[in-house]
Amino acid sequence: MPTKNLLLLHGALGSKEQLARLKDLLTDQFIVHSLDFEGHGDRPSDQVFSIELFTENVKDFILKNGLEQTNIFGYSMGGYVALNLAIKYPELADRILTFGTKFNWTKESAEQEVKMLNPDIIEQKVPKFAGHLKNLHGLENWKTVLHKTAGMMLELGNGAVLHADSFERINQQVLIAIGTLDNMVSIEESKNIVAHLKNGQLKIIEGFKHPIEKNDPLQLAKIINDFING
Repeated sequence: MPTKNLLLLHGALGSKEQLARLKDLLTDQFIVHSLDFEGHGDRPSDQVFSIELFTENVKDFILKNGLEQTNIFGYSMGGYVALNLAIKYPELADRILTFGTKFNWTKESAEQEVKMLNPDIIEQKVPKFAGHLKNLHGLENWKTVLHKTAGMMLELGNGAVLHADSFERINQQVLIAIGTLDNMVSIEESKNIVAHLKNGQLKIIEGFKHPIEKNDPLQLAKIINDFING
């Protein structure tokens, strides 16, 4: 029977359903938990999206479920939230693994990302993706998720980011994983963060793309298992 807790954190525009396959693959090794950030999936919210809000969501979930010192896997934005949790509430997290997490936020990069979050354009040009978002967040909420995510990204681009000295305060073992085909996050920015971590490692995954759904979940599950149990 597994004894170690593992908390899975989804990415921007996603929900815990995004990590359901990964959760299934890890249940033999860990007691696996997942949650929806506020405003995502079936979890309504009237709050403005921010890394701080989502960090509080995770803190509350951990305390409510008695998961202090849990291991955490964070995909994309979820990885950013996990690292912020380690800075603010270090007693709550054990080992942390991030995959596809963007760290180098600038005004220009944020504006570039936001251009792709217009719901009307998505519905017209990428109807399959629009349908996916509707299924995840509901017909009444999917456009709100896009608008609020765009606002959060612009705030990150305007300086609401974690800085190098913040990462230097993290004592946990951290693995920063990045795919060679990721078109949103660079290997260079990932290396830079590892250099500021006291106990950081870099994992470059050959052939992996940014969207987690387009990668081999078996390979990712093995990387998670090896890191946490290694």
